[in-house]
Amino acid sequence: MGRPRRRRRRPGLRLARRPHLHRLAPRADPLRPRRGPLGPDRTRPGPHPGARRPWRGSAGVNVWVSTSTLDEIADALRNAPDAVLLTHEKPDGDALGSTLALARALTRLGADATPVYSGAWSARFDPIVGATPVLRLGETPDLSALPDDPAVIVIADTGAWSQLTTVRPWLEPRVERAVVLDHHLHGDPGVAPRRHIDTGDAAVCQSVALLCRRLLCVDRIDELPASIAEPLYLGLATDTGWFRHSNVSPEALRLAADLLDAGADHARLYRLIEQSESPCRLRLIGRALASMALIAGGAGAVITLSLEDVKACGASGDDTGGLADMPLAIGSVRASATITEIGARRAKVSLRSKSADGDEPAVDVNRVARALGGGGHAQAAGARLDLPLDEARARVIDALEAALQ
Repeated sequence: MGRPRRRRRRPGLRLARRPHLHRLAPRADPLRPRRGPLGPDRTRPGPHPGARRPWRGSAGVNVWVSTSTLDEIADALRNAPDAVLLTHEKPDGDALGSTLALARALTRLGADATPVYSGAWSARFDPIVGATPVLRLGETPDLSALPDDPAVIVIADTGAWSQLTTVRPWLEPRVERAVVLDHHLHGDPGVAPRRHIDTGDAAVCQSVALLCRRLLCVDRIDELPASIAEPLYLGLATDTGWFRHSNVSPEALRLAADLLDAGADHARLYRLIEQSESPCRLRLIGRALASMALIAGGAGAVITLSLEDVKACGASGDDTGGLADMPLAIGSVRASATITEIGARRAKVSLRSKSADGDEPAVDVNRVARALGGGGHAQAAGARLDLPLDEARARVIDALEAALQ
C-alpha cells in the first residue's frame, strides 16, 4: 500500500497558525526538560472528506479536527524512548486492539511502551493480550503505578475527558506531551494538542494500522507481524459488528483482508469474543429482553437493567455489554436504548440505530446522546446520567421519542 497523497488546501479563510503549533519547534517544558519527541506539529486541514461533520464550537469554529498527520506522529514516536498508551474506560475491542498493536510496534523499535486500562475488564481479552505487559487500574486505582515522566502519551479511541476520568489527574499535568488518535465525532481539544482524527474510519484501528506500517517501515499492511495484525483486526471487526454495520466501507474490508494475510485469525478472535459467554450472561440477557418496552409506536425500544438484576443472575458489570443491538432485530424498531444502573444515582446509556432504509433516514443517536451529555457515532453512541434508574429511564425515553418523531 502506497503512502496517501496529501490533499490540497481548499481556498477560503486561512487562520493564522498559533505560535505553539510550529512543527517540532523547541519549547520550554518544565515537566520534560530532557527530551521532546512530540514537539508541536503543523496544523492539517480538516477531517477526512467523506467523514461526518465534527462538532463545532459556539462560534462555528471546527474544534475537533486533526492537527497532525500520521507521518508527523510516526516521526515523533520513532524517537521516543518510552510511551504510555491510554484509552477510554471499560475498553472494547477497538480500544484494546489499537493500544496493544501500537505498544507492540513501539516495543519492536526498542521503546518501553505501557498500555494502561481502567474500568471493567473483560477476561475474554486475556488470551489476546498474552505476554504483553499492560497496566490495569482497579476500582481504587493507584495512579503512582503509572510512569512519572513518559516521553509520549498516546490516547486512542477517545478524546473526551468524560471517558478518561480515572487517569485525568495524572494526565492533565502532562497534556502537552499527549497525542490523540480517534475516529469519533466529538472530543475535548484540551486533552491533547496533537491529534489525528478521521471520522470516516469505522475503527481507530484503521489509522493505527497505517501508523504501525510507517513505524515499522513496511510497504504494505500484509507485511505487518501477525502479533500486530491480530489486535488491529480485533478492533476493526468488533467496531463493525463483525462487518455487519453500516460503517463497513471498501477501505475497511480491504484492510481486513490485508490483516488476514498478515496472520490474523478470524475464527479464533470470533470464538474468544463472541462464543465465550457464561451462563450468568445468558440469564442476564433474558432479564434484559423481558424488561424491553416499545415506544414511539414500535419505532423505538428501551431495555432497563438494575443492579439487582445483575446480582440476581450472578453476573458482573462486564456481562451488561452488547445488549443495545438486540432490539434492532425487531422489524419496526429504528433505534434502541439500554439503560444500565451502575451506582445508587448513576446510569449508563447505550444507544443504537439501524441504517437508512429507502426514504426513511437513520436515527442519529449521536444527537440523542449529546442531549444527554454524551456522544459517539451517528448509529452508536452513549452517555452517563447522574440520576436514579427510573429518572434516567424517563429522560432517555423523552430524548429518544423526540428523535423518532
